[in-house]
Amino acid sequence: MKKIPIYLVPGLAAGPEIFENLELSKDKYDVHYLEWITPIAQEESIANYAMRMSEEVKEENPVLVGVSFGGIMVQEMSKYLDVKKVIIISSVKHHKELPKRFEFVKFTKAYKFFPTKVVSNFEDYAQYFLGKSLKKRADIYKKYLSVRSELYLNWSIGTIIRWEQTKKDQNITHIHGTSDHVFPIKNINNCIQIEGGSHIMIITKAKKLTKIINDTLTS
Repeated sequence: MKKIPIYLVPGLAAGPEIFENLELSKDKYDVHYLEWITPIAQEESIANYAMRMSEEVKEENPVLVGVSFGGIMVQEMSKYLDVKKVIIISSVKHHKELPKRFEFVKFTKAYKFFPTKVVSNFEDYAQYFLGKSLKKRADIYKKYLSVRSELYLNWSIGTIIRWEQTKKDQNITHIHGTSDHVFPIKNINNCIQIEGGSHIMIITKAKKLTKIINDTLTS
């Protein structure tokens, strides 16, 4: 039986380690871990960035799996690839699913003043971008958030705030936690809900996610 190629894209500033608790069968799947590349410039469009990321996908008819900002990215990458399936976790399918506070940040362009120069301190990262309620998870973020380039962080934060979905008829499976405080479930439509799942459930509820991914790809 031919293996299904799966390409995994982590969340904002995260490395491939974020997927370490997934247990995808090596007999069924050919798993590839994509890493964030450096933006050409602060002004690089998400379309151009996604096109460059899609060049890392070498196999035909792949499954793209993305977490958080990685979920947005795999949707953009799918515009340049003939994909079997797109699976997004703790993410959004459309800019209308983004939190209302993002609209304010977009309107005021406050994201341009995000203090990325201090992001090497992950307590600051958790406080400024993820909210004070998640600051207690700093140790977890310190382990998994390994992409610290100021250019990348400025670019990615601005890109999320400004993102607008233009693709229709998406072949997407959306998995979302009911306790996600970054992208609240109240704004999310048409998803598989994981009770008590937080924004980092790729780490804390990997067993459930593995089962859903398996069921999605073998049904």
